[in-house]
Amino acid sequence: MGDVGLPPDEDACDPQTVSLVEGFCDALRVEHGASVHTVRAYRIDLMGYARWASRENIDPLTATHKQLRRYLGELDHAQYSRTTINRRLAALRSFFRWLNVTGRTDCDPASVLSGPRQQKSLPHVIRTSDMVKLLSVYGKRDAAGNPREQTSTDMRNLALLEFLYACGARVSEASGLLAANVDFERGQVKVFGKGAKERIIPLHDLALSSMRTYLLLARPTLLRDKASDFFFVSTRGNGMTTDAIRKMFKEALRAAGLDETLSPHALRHTFATDLLDGGADLRSVQEMLGHASLSTTQIYTHLSPGRLKQVHHRAHPRG
Repeated sequence: MGDVGLPPDEDACDPQTVSLVEGFCDALRVEHGASVHTVRAYRIDLMGYARWASRENIDPLTATHKQLRRYLGELDHAQYSRTTINRRLAALRSFFRWLNVTGRTDCDPASVLSGPRQQKSLPHVIRTSDMVKLLSVYGKRDAAGNPREQTSTDMRNLALLEFLYACGARVSEASGLLAANVDFERGQVKVFGKGAKERIIPLHDLALSSMRTYLLLARPTLLRDKASDFFFVSTRGNGMTTDAIRKMFKEALRAAGLDETLSPHALRHTFATDLLDGGADLRSVQEMLGHASLSTTQIYTHLSPGRLKQVHHRAHPRG
């Protein structure tokens, strides 16, 4: 099968298929505003399918649903995870849908297939006491409350953590945050999520304070006389990459003595859960998270028994 993470071997594929995959990826990027990471993932998955079809002497553009089912079965036999198999199937569905819409084929074998069922797991949420430890790693005071001297990098890292926790932004949204889109007067930020969809999210005073301190005292030092449109910058004055943010988060977890398997996305989950526990309605949380469907946001109700009790107490005639 080949490793999912390896770059595709185009020499092993039909040139026409390679050209169509590139055309599809261009459409994702230009017409749908897909990120570089999303486009790369689709390309790797589709080229993996193309290589399999070449080995099996199957025309990848006219494959039947039975042949695609065999392809998914071989992925399962090769012990690919259910998540990976479902992602590959999703890529095939999108690809064949595009081929049909653009008139390049009149068959759509992927539309009738279903992937393996995945076990539903609840999002990881960081407890309040652990959040205090995490934020103290780069703060003005340590976990014991003792004052500490912050470096420019500390100020930036604290501002980043506060930002992620304050508005539930994705790592890609933090990386792409423009300085011009942080409105300190109104206490809000403008971010661009999946599909380049714009949304405006309010920020609380603690996050705004950390971000203002970073902007005034640390960012000029980190820029090193460079100019940058990005709000969060690296020690070399460039925009912070998603990998750099994830690395910083892992280091913060280690320093705080917390579970190092957590990802920055846990801050997004914690943000949503804390809002619901505080009495926020699902629609508002959905809007702030940028979820297209309310059903995606509803998973957080499973993590908020306190909120459900409050709603029940207020709404039930017997209290």
